[in-house]
Amino acid sequence: MRQILFLLLSGLLLSMTSCRKDFAFEPSNGELRFSKDTIYLDTVFTNIGSSTYTLKVYNKSNNDILIPNIQLGKGAQSKYRMTIDGMRGDNGKIFKNVELLAKDSMYVFIETTAGITDANPTDFLYTDQIQFGSGTTLQKVELVTLIQDAIFLYPQKYVDSTTGAVSYESLTFGQDQIYGFILDHNTNNDEYRWTNTKPYVIYGYAGIPNGETLNVDAGARIHFHANSGIIVGNGGTIKINGQQSTTAALEKEVVFEGDRLEPGFSDVPGQWGLIWMSQGSVNNQINHLTLKNATVGLFVGDVLNATNPTLKIDNTQIYNCSNIGLFSRSAKIEGTNLVINSAGQASLACTEGGSYLFKHCTFNNNWQSTKQVAVLLSNYQNYNDVITPKALIQAEFYNCIIYGSNQIELLLDKKEGAVFNYKFNNCLLKFNNTNNQFTTNPLYLFDTDASHYSNIIRNQDPKFLNANKNKLNINATSAAFANGNAAYLIVKDIIGNTRSLPPDLGAYKNVPFPIVP
Repeated sequence: MRQILFLLLSGLLLSMTSCRKDFAFEPSNGELRFSKDTIYLDTVFTNIGSSTYTLKVYNKSNNDILIPNIQLGKGAQSKYRMTIDGMRGDNGKIFKNVELLAKDSMYVFIETTAGITDANPTDFLYTDQIQFGSGTTLQKVELVTLIQDAIFLYPQKYVDSTTGAVSYESLTFGQDQIYGFILDHNTNNDEYRWTNTKPYVIYGYAGIPNGETLNVDAGARIHFHANSGIIVGNGGTIKINGQQSTTAALEKEVVFEGDRLEPGFSDVPGQWGLIWMSQGSVNNQINHLTLKNATVGLFVGDVLNATNPTLKIDNTQIYNCSNIGLFSRSAKIEGTNLVINSAGQASLACTEGGSYLFKHCTFNNNWQSTKQVAVLLSNYQNYNDVITPKALIQAEFYNCIIYGSNQIELLLDKKEGAVFNYKFNNCLLKFNNTNNQFTTNPLYLFDTDASHYSNIIRNQDPKFLNANKNKLNINATSAAFANGNAAYLIVKDIIGNTRSLPPDLGAYKNVPFPIVP
């Protein structure tokens, strides 16, 4: 009986499904709705692919519809390409008979790769449109992209004529091979002078060998691809020659950043590698540089010179590095009007000894964790758990701010066996010993150790304009106001304001804040 009942039910279900008609799709009547009427694919470099942008298309009607044609206005010649609900159509340009159910929607993903010659010569815009339907039912969504011309520097590609094997130019660094290239003195484009006429886009590491100097002109814009940067080799030099700007556009500042130009990448850390001033590099000079979104901003390694600084750095801003802003190892550095903010480990890390002098600098760390610090000093090397003491000959901070989002923003990491000379005069420090773990530590006797600390303001808010947006300006309500020592005065602040006496601490002279930070 049970088997008979099962057969009857199966027959009934089969008869019901066999009588069902196919979905009936009506022609589109031109009443589609769109999430945007114009899609702006943010600025891209010539012949470099854009990010992917999204358009959502809605069928608000009660009928299933058939869109006979979805295509780019320039057809197969368009520099845009689309994917519609996972379909590629005809090379991403033309789609036929696209179905869209009642009260449903679909996604259109748009990308472009266009050259400067494709753009309008007057405004450098490349435009097209997505067309839905045809004739009287034609609907359009506009596409707009700004194409920026650039100078591209990258490793050469080599193809073996016999085997067809492909290899790329590389740099020999110690025992490692690094994807990179040596700069060249080309006739029409000397790669040892980066100008402000066009942006530069760097793929891999640009190498500066012995006896060569890379000069970067005021106003230059340098963009680094992922895992790219600059390596200054033994006997090489880098000179960044930025100047004081007069507008918020930083027209004379030199800017180092990643090659993703979309607004969503403007403050994303770790987009590119680092600027590496390696062992034996000499007379490196940086003035008016803004560097952001690197893994390590500047790394100065194993190049201690008793007479000349390995790096002289002035009027410079370093922001949003995923590891360290300025990382030094046994180097000699002099810095004034230097601002470093937000790094995954330390804004400033002076390790394995060395010699350092900083005046009117602001070291802040607002990274969102509990482990980072603004300033780290150490006098030893740890290689494979073998500790080797290395002299910290000098680490002096005058009229500086050392602050951040954690309770402890200054870490002194000393090992016996090598000198550890440090001094903080007229500085504002964030060091809130809440759990008393440093109470008896002789390195942090701020109130009684006059040989290492003088006129220290501790745990008072500098009241930055907006530290989370890298605006470390101060006004007259700041604890840093008028607490500096004129003996260490740098006459102009980082943006060219003349300091009054007594000077404020940090890289910025106090000015009234705007109404909206």
